Amino acid sequence: MTPSEARQTLLREGVRPPKTLTLAITGACNLACSHCWVGAGATASAGHVPEYTLRRLLAEFVALGGEGIRITGGEPLCHPGCLDLLRFARSLGFRTLSLQTNAMLLGTDHVAALSELDFPGFSLQVSLDGATAKTHDLVRGAGAFRETLAGIRLLVGAGLGERTRILFTEMRHNLAEFPELLELAADLGIAAVVGGTLVHGGRAAEGGAVAPPDAGQYAQLLLRHDTDVRFQELYGRMGTMAALEWRASGSERTECCTFAENPYLTPHGLLYPCLLCHADDYAVTGVLDKNLADAFTEGARLWSSLLRISRSRAGAIPECRECPARQVCAGGCMGRAWGSCGDLMAADDRCGVRRSVYHPA
Repeated sequence: MTPSEARQTLLREGVRPPKTLTLAITGACNLACSHCWVGAGATASAGHVPEYTLRRLLAEFVALGGEGIRITGGEPLCHPGCLDLLRFARSLGFRTLSLQTNAMLLGTDHVAALSELDFPGFSLQVSLDGATAKTHDLVRGAGAFRETLAGIRLLVGAGLGERTRILFTEMRHNLAEFPELLELAADLGIAAVVGGTLVHGGRAAEGGAVAPPDAGQYAQLLLRHDTDVRFQELYGRMGTMAALEWRASGSERTECCTFAENPYLTPHGLLYPCLLCHADDYAVTGVLDKNLADAFTEGARLWSSLLRISRSRAGAIPECRECPARQVCAGGCMGRAWGSCGDLMAADDRCGVRRSVYHPA
């Protein structure tokens, strides 16, 4: 199957052609975070994907019309070919290129190489789950906060602060620190802080110290935003969090899913149509040994049926039928529903939070 034929097959099935591929190059990680959705770590069953395979996949994604690459893991810097792979991706002319990292393994050689990649579409996405060591280290391990800040300071010192974004996982124990994290990021010289609510899946589903925030915590955070001028200023300049964005948006939506504009390829060779929707019945398998055009062609019919499920959610889910916000959220995120409870027709796990934001008591 040629790349052009693969795109036409996707379009015939009503599925959008891919734009940005999230490519997990390894399952290995220097940490074993208690909230990791993919179970990465030193003993992860998925090791490093061979560099020659990754280079082939990148070239094939360009041929498919792909515009962006997000390199992730595990911890991608554990892969010995990570920097060379980033250089190769840059040479292919992608409009956007991102590296997701915990920044703990960064050294001066890494940062020098990353500086050479600097172009408007390049970004570094660094995980930081709190404004204090106590909060961050609760899920990532003792010393993680200190080492991540050291890595961030190396990036800023090399002139990459404006290319660096903090990724903040919103959890019950850390949500209230979001304003302080914005302050820390501003002090460090970081471009942005982007929040995302914990999915109660992967290691987070095993119990322990982590859990998603509740609606009351979000209500308190929104109240603080409304009464704290500094929080408002920093958020307007550099923050993104769904709960605050929901309140600002009243436009109607017909669907939440954009299959397969943002596909995700795991180090096991599973190709999902979405970074968040890890439903194995709708994944293309063995992709590390396939031409990417063939893999997307194989996925087209699967993802078309998945898209129909997504579009039916707002009218079929009991919690949605009488919800006055159903036209705004369109049934919420199906991937999060699957990740949190293994049911494509379950309510979005943030449903209660959405209701409280759209229609506060």
